[in-house]
Amino acid sequence: SRKMDEILVKFLLSILRWVLLLFVIIAALSQLGVDTTSLVALLGAAGLAIGLSLQSSLSNFASGVMLIVFRPFTKGNFVEVAGVSGSVDAIGIFTTTLTTPDNKEVIVPNGAVYSNAITNYSARPTRRVDMVFGIGYDDDIKKAKELLEQIVAGDDRILPEPAPVVALGELGDSSVNFLVRPWVNAADYWAVMWDTTEAVKLKFDEAGISIPYPQMDVHLAKSE
Repeated sequence: SRKMDEILVKFLLSILRWVLLLFVIIAALSQLGVDTTSLVALLGAAGLAIGLSLQSSLSNFASGVMLIVFRPFTKGNFVEVAGVSGSVDAIGIFTTTLTTPDNKEVIVPNGAVYSNAITNYSARPTRRVDMVFGIGYDDDIKKAKELLEQIVAGDDRILPEPAPVVALGELGDSSVNFLVRPWVNAADYWAVMWDTTEAVKLKFDEAGISIPYPQMDVHLAKSE
């Protein structure tokens, strides 16, 4: 049979540990002559009272079970949950532990994870890199597009299928904006984005194509 996922094993073991501990305590008390029938009834009543007072914790527990059952992500996936982005380290009974790109440990309640949108960046083997590069209205549009296509074509990490897109996407307030959208393997996403941005700046500088910043032209009319 297929080997069980490490994160599922840890989750089940943490539940099993507490259940077995409870049974051991009851069995030990029974051996000592304590009436466990009344103890079980007492535990049931106490469990009801505790359940009412710990509704949020039980909600986190239920959400943890749902995360394990439906598996929207697993250990090692890079995800964004409850406004936090990071790699999944563990799904506990009540919380999910993430490690951020700058190596911070973030513990998120399972209820917050499951009740909000979950973005799993590791779910697909490839990703599209969406970039926008603006040039001035006085610059050569055809030349700029040709340079962008050369940069994309010259990067071996960019996949031929689906074909990358280089298109004039918008006539902005102060720039003509090109959309550059190549597809890459998920592991190459950030490297391709950073390298392409640097290459565009260098190539545009060499060709005398400007990358404008927001500006406003003010025209003053001289009165008679």
